[in-house]
Parts: sequence; C-alpha cells; structure tokens
Amino acid sequence: MSLRALRSLVAIARHGSFARAAETLGLTPSAVSLHVKTLETEFAVALFDRSHRAVRLTEAGREALLRAEAILAAWDGMGEALASGPDLVGQLRLGAVQTALAGPLPDALARLRAAHPRLRISVSSGMSAELARRIGDGELDAAITTQPVPPWPQGLRFTPAYGHGFWVVAAPHLAGRDARALLTTEPFLRFDKRAWAGRLIDDELRRQAIPVTELMEIDSQEALLRMAANGLGVAIVPLDEREFERAPPLARQPFGSPQLTRSMGLLERDDSARVRFSAALIAELRER
Repeated sequence: MSLRALRSLVAIARHGSFARAAETLGLTPSAVSLHVKTLETEFAVALFDRSHRAVRLTEAGREALLRAEAILAAWDGMGEALASGPDLVGQLRLGAVQTALAGPLPDALARLRAAHPRLRISVSSGMSAELARRIGDGELDAAITTQPVPPWPQGLRFTPAYGHGFWVVAAPHLAGRDARALLTTEPFLRFDKRAWAGRLIDDELRRQAIPVTELMEIDSQEALLRMAANGLGVAIVPLDEREFERAPPLARQPFGSPQLTRSMGLLERDDSARVRFSAALIAELRER
C-alpha cells in the first residue's frame, strides 16, 4: 500500500471519476487505475462497483475511503506534529484571490518563510468560490478568500485577517459627483457575479434600489480599475488605501451607506491538520 494509491482512492471518491481524479493529482488515468487495482489486490476486495457507468464505492470501498482519509490527514500533519519548538515544518497548499496576491499576501509569505525556512508553501490563484470548492475536494489545504457568501461548501471555517471598503471608481474628470449619480448616469463595469465580492455588490445595489446600465462584466479587478480610469464606465471595487496608491488616477466615492466592507481571511476545513500553519499565516496578515 502506498500513500499515492490512497490519494488516488480519495480523489476518485471526491471527484466522481478516474479521469478527473487523475487531472487533479497530475497523473494519467491509467496510473490512477493501477493504484486502485493495487489496493484491491492487496486487500482482496473490490473498492468500486463496476456494474454501473457512474463511479460507485462498494461497502468495502466506503470503509477504505474513511481509513484512507484518516491516514492521509495524519501523514500530512506529521511534519507539524513532530516539529520541535516554534519552527514550522511541512507543506501548505495555499490558494488566494487576486486581490490578496496583489495586496498583503506576498509580504506575509516572505516573513513566514524567513521565520520558518523548513515550511514549504505552494500558491495557486482563483476566485473565492472556486478556491472553496478546491479546499472541499482536498486539492488545497487553505485559501485567502473573501468572507464566504452562501452557498458555499459545508465543513469549512473562515478566520478573518483584514478588511477593506468598497468604492465607486471613475475617470478623474468625474470627481465631485456622488456615488448614486455616477452609477445611474454612467455605463456600469460589473465585477464578475460568480465572485463572492460580485455577489456582495449586487446585493447592495438591490438594497439601495440603484438601477445600472451594464456595459460589461469582468473578473479582473485590475482591468476594472484601468477601464474606469480611461473613462469607459464606472466600477465598484473593494480596495484599501495602499492599493489606491498603486492604481491609476481615479475619482472615487464610498459605496453604500454605511460603506459596504468585506473581510478577507483564511478559509480551511474544520478538520484541518494545519492549525499552527494557519495561525502563523493569519498573524502575518494581521501584522500588515
């Protein structure tokens, strides 16, 4: 029995197919199939019911899955558990939204790496909802996301680390006009509704009964800022003062009364074995 074979079993169960499991693990479907065959040969049981087209675990397969998840959780947390003193040892698979990558996360990771040289962190980007799914599927250990907006996967917890307000931004020549006037008279550059930030914006627009004339929908905050600065329309974005210093010249007004804000923090599984890793990263983010 190998840990790779156990990871293949868990991935198949979570994703519902050998092909998707192979893609997630960076393996070929034949390699994943071989892992399953090895486990079935070693334990002399069938783990999957092959009489159906869809992937279905047998009773033995469900029991094997429970034990495989426990073994992998124990193994993945071993580095942290065995580390002596305050040093963190092991690997953290971290996801992050673009605003975190363009904001405080790089500095926080640099400080964390300097303090814990034996800690290995891999980072991948995505929207909050996508990162939440990947945590639920076991592809990531944790992610820096917007505070969750329903619906989102069960069994996850969110720890706030920092926050900022939402702003209506427009070209500099529109300075002086209030937020409602900008939104009702200028073309609206919408933050992607699939993003949790986009859902918060939509909810607040409805609450204030502000009609907008949508010009385009974009999932890049940087692109929204540049388009607004060039007079293509107005946008609503979550930014703090430091990020405005790096943005192109813009007119801005607070969005909402009181101003709409969002929390940014660490999203992880309730049963995460990376408790010390998480606490250290949150502390570095709050240090900003």
